[in-house]
Amino acid sequence: MEEKSFKPISGYIVLAGLVVVLAIGIFCIVNRIVLPVPFLLLIALVLAPGFFFVNPNDSRVLTLFGDYKGSTKDNGFFWANPFFYKKRISLRARNFESERVKVNDKRGNPIMISVITVWRVQDTFKAVYEVDDYVQFVKLQSDAAVRNLVGSYSYDNLDDDEELTLRSGHDAINTALELALKERLDIAGIEVMEARIGYLAYAEEIAQAMLKRQQAEAIVAARFKIVEGAVSMVEMALAELSKKQIIELDEDKKAQMVSNLMVILCSDKDVSPVVNAGTVY
Repeated sequence: MEEKSFKPISGYIVLAGLVVVLAIGIFCIVNRIVLPVPFLLLIALVLAPGFFFVNPNDSRVLTLFGDYKGSTKDNGFFWANPFFYKKRISLRARNFESERVKVNDKRGNPIMISVITVWRVQDTFKAVYEVDDYVQFVKLQSDAAVRNLVGSYSYDNLDDDEELTLRSGHDAINTALELALKERLDIAGIEVMEARIGYLAYAEEIAQAMLKRQQAEAIVAARFKIVEGAVSMVEMALAELSKKQIIELDEDKKAQMVSNLMVILCSDKDVSPVVNAGTVY
């Protein structure tokens, strides 16, 4: 069964009729016409509980002794059967940020993660009658979705630079999370407007080890660039010396010069120069 629309009577029309009934009752009391007064009071008491109003982005789910009659999403002042049970359901967008949970990623590394979900009720019938508590249902399904998602991806690409990971593939991961939540929350008539990772980090027990690994990778990458630049500079120096015929170098001298330049260019400390006042030998 799905949501169906219910069009209640304008409350102003019934309110006008109720005012007329009360006016007649007052007239009868003033003129001591006692017979119709109890009947008129009974009518007023029966009509009064039927009034209700619907605010913007709000709704009412109407049931009569367990029988679903429909939902009202129009804004205004209305009247319906006084015996209807009128349950209020908000249609406003809501933010939900899950608790930070510890989950193992694809590689088995424990990570801490939380998600932020923007959602609202789309089908009031499903929200009320397909699940017990739709707000709690959103929380539990968000937690289940993020656990399932994390198990399918690695936190970071340690060996494969093209691998889609939780840290590098924000847009793709958030899209996958949103689709997973939509599938899980459709049964409750919930529309997922946005879903994204709010917090992501390695768990405390491996955070220091992973930080050292990242630092080591950064140092190796920096050293690679330094060596690459040093080789280019040495090659250019030898080419310029040979081109301008400043000095003739045999293979031993070239080897010594290359060794000295590489030490100077690649060293992570200041090099102390040694001035040779005699020959190079």
